[in-house]
Amino acid sequence: MKDLTVGNERNLILKFAMPMLLANLFQQTYTIADLAIIGNSHIGDLGITAITNSFHIIFSLIALIIGISVGFNVIISQYFGAKQIEKVKLTVDTMVVTLVFASLAITLVGLIISEPLFVLIKVPVEAMPMATSYINVYFLGVIAFFGFHGVSAVLRGLGDSKTPLYFMIASSILNIILDYYFIIVLEWGIEWAAIATIIAQGIVFILAVIYLNKTHKIVNFSFTRFRFDKNIFEKCIAIGLPSGIQTTLVGLSMLALMWIINPFGNNTVAAFGIASRIDQFASLPAMNFAMALSTFVGQNLGARKIARVRNGFHSTLIMNSIITIIVTILVVFGGRQLMSWFTDSPEVIEIGVKYLVIVSSFYIVFTSMFIIGGVLRGAGDTVIPMFITLFALWAVRIPLAWALSETKMGINGVWWAIPIAWFLGMFLSFLYYKTGRWKKKSVIDF
Repeated sequence: MKDLTVGNERNLILKFAMPMLLANLFQQTYTIADLAIIGNSHIGDLGITAITNSFHIIFSLIALIIGISVGFNVIISQYFGAKQIEKVKLTVDTMVVTLVFASLAITLVGLIISEPLFVLIKVPVEAMPMATSYINVYFLGVIAFFGFHGVSAVLRGLGDSKTPLYFMIASSILNIILDYYFIIVLEWGIEWAAIATIIAQGIVFILAVIYLNKTHKIVNFSFTRFRFDKNIFEKCIAIGLPSGIQTTLVGLSMLALMWIINPFGNNTVAAFGIASRIDQFASLPAMNFAMALSTFVGQNLGARKIARVRNGFHSTLIMNSIITIIVTILVVFGGRQLMSWFTDSPEVIEIGVKYLVIVSSFYIVFTSMFIIGGVLRGAGDTVIPMFITLFALWAVRIPLAWALSETKMGINGVWWAIPIAWFLGMFLSFLYYKTGRWKKKSVIDF
């Protein structure tokens, strides 16, 4: 457990963020390896198209619960900062109950609506059977994802970001090995990529629960003790639901984007699938700095140390900017080589390179928006950021992408709509941060 209310702000955030960054690098390495294995197997580019469309449906459905988990993480960190340990325990128990029922609901909904959604967003007909097989299997094992995500949220809220790293490394390595064996060696179908994910996440989730229960005395993660606190749950919903809705809106906007992209054909969808995974990889430092900053802000607001929050924000923004500039240079000038790792199709590579040149040139805008959001989430102020996201994505990016795609720009118009929306979201988020209203959003009772 790490107390973030004392010590140098920059060093604390950096040390806290690095294990999370490494953990997520391994997770993204798995997803990229998964795509590369499928793209270079007997399944080919059709498999990439199937997984790309499946991913955005999966993300849209689980995003709401991930957002609610953010609420639990914020409250755990604030109670821990205020040294209210019994409240920490009760929050963990309430989270367990919430995640169990949420995972069952997501599984049921996912199995019912996934295929109609594929039809709605115009998935290429030739990729439809693969997409359906993959996503149905994935939803059957979604409880393992929620379980591991929940344990990791508890550990991070207590200031322990190293342990989730070790478990994520183990999960990623196991996942890649199983992927390679099922898809390359045995030449089984694409659904086995989903099975590999379920097996890896399930094993690591069980190990993480055992570790948490044996090493952290103040919490005990259990599926047999149903202790539920309505007041804490309502606080978590108040914080996490707007964040979850915001993340869901991001996922749904990607589905709307797929509705625009899919008619351009399998090559374009495959190129977007590969390039957007590279995007995710490139944005990892910012995402994890933002997560570390959220915990830092939560603990220091709980301890009523506002000046440390401001210093932490400025330090994080500087660190993030340096890393983002380096990543941007690598992606812009190395995009063709990166694309060739996943496919040998010249058409797919060319489309993907154009995407990367346009979009990655503006990574600094996107990542700065993440850092600002980290402050607001850590403070428990998630409603206004939700509306900013709603406006930037749905009032700007989707209409603009559709309009530009109908001009001579074609698919490149869709790519340009992405950074334009980033600019607006970052600008509005910064304006709200400057109002200082987030300083009054601490949710714990003193």
